[in-house]
Amino acid sequence: MTYILGIESSCDETAASVTLDGRKVLSDVVYSQADIHKKYGGVVPEIASRNHILCVTQVIEEAIGKAGIQKEDLSAVAATVRPGLIGALLVGLSAAKGFAYAIGKPLVPVNHLHGHIAANYIANPDLKPPFICLVASGGHSHVVEVTDYNEFTVLGATMDDAAGEAFDKVARVLGLGYPGGPLVSKCAEDGKASIPFPRPVQGLDFSFSGVKTAVINHVHRLEQKGEPIIKEDIAASFQAAIVDVLTSVTIEAAKQKGMKKIALAGGVAANKCLRTSLMEATGENGMEMYMPPLSLCTDNGAMISCAGYYAYQSGMRAPLSQNAIASL
Repeated sequence: MTYILGIESSCDETAASVTLDGRKVLSDVVYSQADIHKKYGGVVPEIASRNHILCVTQVIEEAIGKAGIQKEDLSAVAATVRPGLIGALLVGLSAAKGFAYAIGKPLVPVNHLHGHIAANYIANPDLKPPFICLVASGGHSHVVEVTDYNEFTVLGATMDDAAGEAFDKVARVLGLGYPGGPLVSKCAEDGKASIPFPRPVQGLDFSFSGVKTAVINHVHRLEQKGEPIIKEDIAASFQAAIVDVLTSVTIEAAKQKGMKKIALAGGVAANKCLRTSLMEATGENGMEMYMPPLSLCTDNGAMISCAGYYAYQSGMRAPLSQNAIASL
């Protein structure tokens, strides 16, 4: 039996989890700072780092306690080392180093995006590589070919803004608040996707900066003319543009690679419109669709523990000198 402690702190969630043999979650503790950053309209890196420091030890201890095991039962300690906010990453990684050293267990480095992909293994016990995975979050939007548990190839990506970032910025323009994704999605439920916002795609790469700017310009024009701003229609039209691009590129990538399995991951994977669109598109193309529950879409320790399990099995280890890396 392989018990892996996974620690995640790449942004504004401090999380820890223990899994058994990679796919069985024994505990998953998440401390979210969403309410703290809400008043600033987005995550403030320095504040995020300080709050990670305040609770990381407690979160780790709670995760081990809820798992019903002893610290010595752990096979390894896995931690997110990249990408993310550098200060936030350093807190979780430093805690993982100290804990691993104290109990004499190896430290396993995990790429945050690999963690999001691994969330699908927890939710779908029958899922195995190879498959295509759309990873869409506040900081990343990538179409990835997963050839094995530790082998990934980026086939396409955003050339500028990530999908979640675009949602946050549009939410700010419409005065909806933070975090933007859920608020824009909720607003869109009462609107009509009647505004033809751009959908730029180049091969398997795409851009969301243009659609964000188009929304801003549209709102400004309405303000200047003194015309009513129907937020619901703007939100629905913007969301439709984002979802259309992500769906079409993901399906095209699967066709090019001859894949019949598609997975969805990341915070934007919680978007109801995107989930429905991909389910319909995969069905129409004779493909299978896999997606995690909403609780595993946002940052969590279970996905890091799961990814850490497969990295551990492959012999991947990190020295105690391992540094955090902000870039992908």
